[in-house]
Formats: sequence, C-alpha cells, structure tokens
Amino acid sequence: QVQLVESGGGLVQDGGSLRLSCAASGRTFNNYDMGWFRQAPGKEREFVSAIRWGGDNTYYADSVKGRFTISRDNAKNTVFLQMNSLEAEDTAVYYCSAKSRLVSLDLSRPSAYAYWGQGTQVTVSS
Repeated sequence: QVQLVESGGGLVQDGGSLRLSCAASGRTFNNYDMGWFRQAPGKEREFVSAIRWGGDNTYYADSVKGRFTISRDNAKNTVFLQMNSLEAEDTAVYYCSAKSRLVSLDLSRPSAYAYWGQGTQVTVSS
C-alpha cells in the first residue's frame, strides 16, 4: 500500500501561483511513477501532469503546458506541482496518484494508477 497526502491547495486570484505537494508513505517511493489529475464539478477526472520514477521524464496536458511544472524529491518521498499563471479554468480538486514503474500503462489515464490521495481544492477567482 502507498498512502498519498496532498497539500497546498487554496484560493488564488487569476494569474496567481500555487505549489501543491504530495507526501507518500508505505512503499519505496522511487518505485513509482507519479501523476497529478484534477476534477471540476460535473466533469470527469482529467490528466494534468506526470513524472517518471527517476524524475527524468515529465509529461503535461496541453492545457497546462508552459504554466505548470512537476517535480519530485525521492529523498523526501514527495512530488510537487508548481502552478503559475492560474486561470479560472484551473479550478478543481487536484489529486495525486502513484503507479508502479514496472507497469507499462498510459500515464495520462486514471486507470493506470493504483493509489490516490484524498485531493486538495484549488480555486482561482477571476
């Protein structure tokens, strides 16, 4: 089992920044690829970003490319999502997720991830 706890969400004005953190516990952190997803009211959960277990490969949804940056600190068992130039459309609950690096599945699909955090609310006011 892997336990994931997100933090860093909140209310920010349009154009502002937030940094989300996800602390992992329970298993060896660098055995997992990590992902961030978000879900707005009435919408399906959507891919935001992902990072491979070693931190050398990162992936972004087109909607956040150039504004969001994913990173990880394997020594601290933590993955981050730096969000800049936030827009009202970024308002959602943001979820951290973990996928075994041994499993070859599409990182952009929620079904690829076995473990999920409880989510943290991000609200961008226009």
